[in-house]
Amino acid sequence: MSVIKPSLAKGTRDFSPVEMVKRNFIYDTIKTVFRKYGYAEIQTPSFENLSTLTGKYGDEGDKLIFKILNSGEFLKDPKKKSFDFADEDNSNKLIPLISEKALRYDLTVPFARYVVMHQHEITLPFKRFQVQPVWRADRPQKGRYREFYQCDVDVVGSESLLNEAEFILIYNEALSKLGLKDFSIKINNRKILSGIAEIIGKPDLIIDMTVAIDKLDKIGLDGVSKELLERGFTESDLEKLRPVILLEGTNEEKLASLKTVLAQSETGLKGVAEIEQVFEYVESLISYGLPLTAKLELDITLARGLNYYTGCIFEVKTNEVAMGSIGGGGRYDDLTGMFGLKDLTGVGVSFGADRIYDVLEELNLFPASAEVGTKVLISNFDEEAEKYALPIVQQFRNAGISAELYPSSAKLKKQMAYADAKNIPYVILIGGDEIASGELTLKNMQSGKQKKLTVLGILELLK
Repeated sequence: MSVIKPSLAKGTRDFSPVEMVKRNFIYDTIKTVFRKYGYAEIQTPSFENLSTLTGKYGDEGDKLIFKILNSGEFLKDPKKKSFDFADEDNSNKLIPLISEKALRYDLTVPFARYVVMHQHEITLPFKRFQVQPVWRADRPQKGRYREFYQCDVDVVGSESLLNEAEFILIYNEALSKLGLKDFSIKINNRKILSGIAEIIGKPDLIIDMTVAIDKLDKIGLDGVSKELLERGFTESDLEKLRPVILLEGTNEEKLASLKTVLAQSETGLKGVAEIEQVFEYVESLISYGLPLTAKLELDITLARGLNYYTGCIFEVKTNEVAMGSIGGGGRYDDLTGMFGLKDLTGVGVSFGADRIYDVLEELNLFPASAEVGTKVLISNFDEEAEKYALPIVQQFRNAGISAELYPSSAKLKKQMAYADAKNIPYVILIGGDEIASGELTLKNMQSGKQKKLTVLGILELLK
């Protein structure tokens, strides 16, 4: 039998115990903020019916869905035997024949499916959060993985723009608690983008326009202009678009300019009014709560390229590290309608936990408490010491202190090496003298200092 060299699939990673402590620090911090704003946790399956996911993310998004091959022998089905594999145009027709399931691309579409299937059990407005992995058949690179976790928070059944304002505060509070000091929350509104497409006479090309201008950061204005021309826009259209795409000034100045530009578009003006209302809510809320650490910025080039957004859209970026967006989302009035439940509006945002991890690691922002697993190791020199230590290790655990008893008698050097390798901050040494006196030797592994204390004394110190 040949030996298989172990390897990981591209775009995936293993997580060590140290990494998992840090990852859980991120999840726990974000979940605490979600719950504070009244959101409850749900989970959905890792894979969905392919039909559930297809057509929800635009043509480019659909290409990144990981399809799952049907089990069984393909060619046993007479209908499939006659399939013309030589016809290149048949590739899209082949997929439904060989794949009926797919790994979820995000958490929002499965959430919409969940809402429709459980509509008689939930109370509206329904506020939920979800922290689970998603999969995308993307090209792996720094900050971009094929398997990664999303932390989503959504509310359906409420048209109030107070929800959008609270998402800004959720981003602000969670990222501040994680230690970020310089980050931007960008906001736009798809109605504004629709209004812009409307005033240049190309309302039917709204998706083409948003997909192109969403790439401004990556390909620049010349690249966007070239793509817009390829997608059916004219030079005359681009002359009207460029001043809007390059809009500058404060949020108030940008909104004033947009009111002038979109004067003939009812849809566009409605988008401007929605942004103004969100800003007013944020101002009111922060006057009674946490200050706004984030830079809140109206960004007309923000399009997020997804078909299902209909109102406000968000994107969050850190300004401390070169990294793509670490969060985003928006309002999706018609998403549940795709599953047969009409007129149910929803809005939600997502935290990119994997990218946030990389940012915190690069900035050295993980607190010492996020790097500690076991807090105290009890030595094991012989059978008598082990018997003496057994009830003590349980005492620590009962007190909520993570503790280990070295599982077999061994030389002190080996036990200390074990504590070092696991970054255990304290070691308790129990020998004949300690057993006789009842005072144990507590060693601080960082300073190397030792002191004699009773079990109760150690408990008090470690708490």
